[in-house]
Amino acid sequence: MATRPISPQDHERIADAIRAAETKTDGEIYCVVAHASDGYFAPAALMATLGMLVVSLAVAYGLEAWWLTIRLPHFVIAQLLALACVLALLWAVPGLRIHMVPRRLRYQAAHANAIKQFLARNVHRTTARTGVLIFVSIAERYAEVVADSGIDAKVGQHVWDGVVRDLTAHAGDDRLADGFVKAIEQVGSVLAEHFPVTSGDTNELDDHLVEI
Repeated sequence: MATRPISPQDHERIADAIRAAETKTDGEIYCVVAHASDGYFAPAALMATLGMLVVSLAVAYGLEAWWLTIRLPHFVIAQLLALACVLALLWAVPGLRIHMVPRRLRYQAAHANAIKQFLARNVHRTTARTGVLIFVSIAERYAEVVADSGIDAKVGQHVWDGVVRDLTAHAGDDRLADGFVKAIEQVGSVLAEHFPVTSGDTNELDDHLVEI
C-alpha cells in the first residue's frame, strides 16, 4: 500500500473534496489514515514462541535420528537464548512484527481501529445520523467505510465495498491521496442521492484528513 507521505497539498486537495461533496448533501464525511492500527508485539511474540517450539522439536528429532546427544539443560538453555534473541529483534525492529501476524488478526485490529475512530471523532453524533468515516490503515493494507445508522438503513454494503475496492487500488499504486479524493466523491454522490442538502444544513465535522 501507500508509502509516500501525504503532502500538505494533498491534504488541501482532500479537504477541498470533502467541502465540495458536502455542498450537495446533509451528510458528513470524515477521513482518517492510520500508519498502523496496532504495535503487534504480543501476537508476534506468541507466533515466534510457537515457531521456536516447532523448530526445537524438529531439531530434537533430527539429533536423535543422527545418533547425536545433547544434555537437556544445554538444550533448554539454547532454546531460551534463541527465543530471547528473536524477542529482542522484534522489540528493536517494530516493522518485523506485522509480518509474523496472520492476516485475519491484522484485519481485526484495523477494523477495531476504524470503529474506534468512528466513535472518537464523533462521526456517530451528527444530527440525522448521516456521518460516514473513510478509513485506511496503511501497515495492514486495509480500508473501510463506516456509515452511521441513518445511512445504513438506505445504502447496501455492496456500495461501500465498491468504494473500498477503488480506494485500495489507488493506495496499491501509491496514490493514496487520489484514492481518498475519489472515495470522497463516490461517498458524496451516495449521500446526495439519499440525503440531499437542505436549507438548514450545518457543517458538523471538520473537513480534513486526520493522520494518526
